[in-house]
Amino acid sequence: MADLFDTSPGPDPGAAARTTRAAPLADRLRPATLSQVIGQGRVLERDGPLGAMLSSGSLSSLILWGPPGVGKTTIARLLAAETDLHFVQISAIFSGVPELRKVFEAARLRRQQGGGTLLFVDEIHRFNRAQQDSFLPHMEDGTILLVGATTENPSFELNAALLSRAQVIVLKRLELADLELLAQRAERELGRPLPLDGPARDALLEMADGDGRAALNLIEQVVAWKVDGRLSKAQLSQRLMRRAAVYDKSGDEHFNLISALHKSVRGSDPDAALYWLARMLEGGEDPRYIARRVTRMAIEDIGLADPAAQRHCLDAWALYERLGSPEGELALAQAVIYLALAPKSNAGYSAYKAARAEARRTGSLMPPAHILNAPTKLMKEQGYGAGYDYDHDAEDGFSGQNYFPDGMKRPVLYTPVERGFERELKRRLDWFVSQRARRGG
Repeated sequence: MADLFDTSPGPDPGAAARTTRAAPLADRLRPATLSQVIGQGRVLERDGPLGAMLSSGSLSSLILWGPPGVGKTTIARLLAAETDLHFVQISAIFSGVPELRKVFEAARLRRQQGGGTLLFVDEIHRFNRAQQDSFLPHMEDGTILLVGATTENPSFELNAALLSRAQVIVLKRLELADLELLAQRAERELGRPLPLDGPARDALLEMADGDGRAALNLIEQVVAWKVDGRLSKAQLSQRLMRRAAVYDKSGDEHFNLISALHKSVRGSDPDAALYWLARMLEGGEDPRYIARRVTRMAIEDIGLADPAAQRHCLDAWALYERLGSPEGELALAQAVIYLALAPKSNAGYSAYKAARAEARRTGSLMPPAHILNAPTKLMKEQGYGAGYDYDHDAEDGFSGQNYFPDGMKRPVLYTPVERGFERELKRRLDWFVSQRARRGG
């Protein structure tokens, strides 16, 4: 199979222009073969998952997962053409059970006549569980070859039965190099170059945000302008609004970006942390959600290495509540910077998880009798409180007694690191351990 990053013109541009001059540019440049699809060579080349299926003649049902404008619909159409299957397209937004029944019945009749059907379902994640289940028998008996398209994570949006019968193919957003190839094809189709200088051209492609369809729509807008010479980046910005970044506050992007922010803070990279914070805020994320997650970062990844980190987060949270947006967002940004530069320790977090594990393992063991209160005569007779050493009476304020259940091997749960304030806590802990060992506690 040819290289997907193919700069050949593809379909005859002149013929497309003569027959569909009024059609949108994105439609006129729709690839006629899989080798003309830009940006998805990883899956379409001969050794890729789709290329290998086609080479072996074993195409199976698929879920195409990727952001908008990366070729999901085009690839589905071309797969049908490559395998000589009748192409049927429906959208889960506008279709329900009655429409599905009609599609399945038509596919069944076509199969009886010796033909096959590739059913392309756009936005397949919009179907509920019962609607998704309705595909299963028709996939299993070969009535349809299902190709679903989704921008959402199939693991969360599609049921297990459907996923077990379809291979998930991940399509990537287009890189700037891919968009440049697309722009060159557009210029050949239009018969003239874009009226932009180099920086303006780069800015136009960046505005598309990895979406090929959006890039072609922007190019079509620019070409329609009546301008002399070439526009600069500043002039382009005056005429064209930047396309809003894709951000789903309840979907994958929401979790991907908060994960990126968290890991940038953990990795002590304030610049990256600020970038992901800005991406979330620009996308419309609720700053209160960010404040809560940032406070969690202080507890989980900094802990007692810098006890002030939690206070900074709580103060930033309170400042946002008082100031609102956009002023309060600066307080969140400063908290993120502080966390990124703070000494890191997950010792407290790890110790708590280890303590939970010990609690589950040991069940309902009683505390040792000497540390139990004895408010009644019977309890005193049972030995409650007997032999308890009051630590404040010890010369150094430490008795060294055992506080774990009798017979339980003493675990080591908290292991402070040699960073920040935990360095001091480690020094104290080491002293207590040495004294406990000396006193046999």
